[in-house]
Amino acid sequence: MFEQEIIKLLKKETKLKEIKLEVPPDQSLGDFAFPCFQLSKKYKKNPVEIAKELTNKLKPTKNIKEIKATGPYLNFFINKSKLTEDTIKQILKEKEKYGKGKKKNKTIMLEFFHANTHKAVHIGHIRTASLGEATSRVLEFDGYNVIRANYQGDIGPHVAKCLWGYLNLKKKEPKDNKGVWLGKIYAEANKKARQNEKIQEEIKEINKKLYSKDKKITELWKKTRKYCIDDFNDFYKTFGVKFNRLYFESQVEKRGVEIAKELLKKGIAKESEGALIVDLNKYNLGIYVILTSDGHAVYHTKDFALAELKLKEYKIDKSIHVVGKEQEMYFNQLFKTFELTNSKLANKSMHLIYGLVMLPEGKMSSREGNVILYEDLIQNMFKIAEKQIKSRHKKISKKELEKRKQQIAFAALKFSMLNRENNKQIIFDWDKALKFEGKTGPYIQYAHARISSILKRSKIKPKADFNLLKTPEEINLIKSLRAFPEIVEEASKHYKASLVANYSLKLAQSFSEFYEKNQVIKAEENLKKARLNLIKAVKQVLKNSLFLLGIEAPEEM
Repeated sequence: MFEQEIIKLLKKETKLKEIKLEVPPDQSLGDFAFPCFQLSKKYKKNPVEIAKELTNKLKPTKNIKEIKATGPYLNFFINKSKLTEDTIKQILKEKEKYGKGKKKNKTIMLEFFHANTHKAVHIGHIRTASLGEATSRVLEFDGYNVIRANYQGDIGPHVAKCLWGYLNLKKKEPKDNKGVWLGKIYAEANKKARQNEKIQEEIKEINKKLYSKDKKITELWKKTRKYCIDDFNDFYKTFGVKFNRLYFESQVEKRGVEIAKELLKKGIAKESEGALIVDLNKYNLGIYVILTSDGHAVYHTKDFALAELKLKEYKIDKSIHVVGKEQEMYFNQLFKTFELTNSKLANKSMHLIYGLVMLPEGKMSSREGNVILYEDLIQNMFKIAEKQIKSRHKKISKKELEKRKQQIAFAALKFSMLNRENNKQIIFDWDKALKFEGKTGPYIQYAHARISSILKRSKIKPKADFNLLKTPEEINLIKSLRAFPEIVEEASKHYKASLVANYSLKLAQSFSEFYEKNQVIKAEENLKKARLNLIKAVKQVLKNSLFLLGIEAPEEM
């Protein structure tokens, strides 16, 4: 409201189509600032002079207390009493809807996770799962219709390696976590194949049988594929991801081969040494194969068919692929080919890049087996969380302990994947990830639980004199609360869930600073009422921001 009023005043006076306000680094300089540099060319004057002239033309209002020129900046001082009252009342009225954007009537498909069958889910998959789900929630909150899709490789050489291992390594089949077990078999089979050409040939033979629908191999494939899908379904449930559509390579492989041949007829593809290729050298995108010499589809080929299937099933305004940075060239080639084939997805497709999750010693690889498996990771985090909970609560029921340890462990894991910009890599340090203090998800949860505890001990009366909230810490909290809708809008616009993650951390830190320096329960009665309403608003916004990150907001920890 306050920002919009300032923008409206400036647009009317300057005739600029777009106004971007800044927040001064020092509160004494004002609440909002408008840099006048962009007006120099228009008015052919020094920005310092322009700022002075604008102060004489723009008049204070009920909400804008003072307008002051400081160098090339026009600083606005808002009516803090009005700001405080309006902000708290709005949050307590709108509750979980505070910060929501208007309905956009546009549909965005986010395709993420992409864990292949016959391989175990590892820490690398957790980043795309966290990022995909959080981005989906941010977009939904901002008014978009979101379709969560998952495209998984369930056919090809990696499956053949796993099936070879199943048949030859004679590992005892476990009762549970069979997908994890198959992932370990895959890693071992891959190592043996690199050292033995005979095994490589045997794996190639299994792959041929897989594509030719050999009865024995197909039955084994179906059986082991189900093991993996069952494990994935367990993961989705516990991790808090619910896909609208699951796609598999085996569903689009046949149509992909047909499309590759159609591209040959259209002159987009050409033959080369028995294979079909697409030459994109004139676009500086190299050459890539779409059909192997033995007639098998490759990743691009299957993605052509997948795009066709998506358009058949959904009316999509944007299709976002949440995939690692190492696939950047792949998607540039894919999108250029969409353009050449006049696909409706040509101008609607986007590669949302995320950096790799690395170990301190280097890149992880499920081929090498040097990965932190998700199952091992989360069980260790459960143990650490359980130990911390028991140290604070000597008498806690098993049911409550189970609930809290999951809330804390998943918060720690998800926040560590979301608080960095998605295009930056993460060096995953096991010891740091298991700590539950500092810049972590549990720290934010603790702020929420702490406020819950204070509110439980006090009766909140809605009528309060918000003019009493004047300390720097209180004003800082109000400004932070006021910023939440804008943060959501920015995170949605730029597909950056990290903006919400870092906002929630700063809000929790601002609350801690406020609570250290200001009495709440022991404050004078009228001030107490105002502060209780303030922290209730903080609790609500913390809950809203954590929800967008896919993190629960516990009442107790």
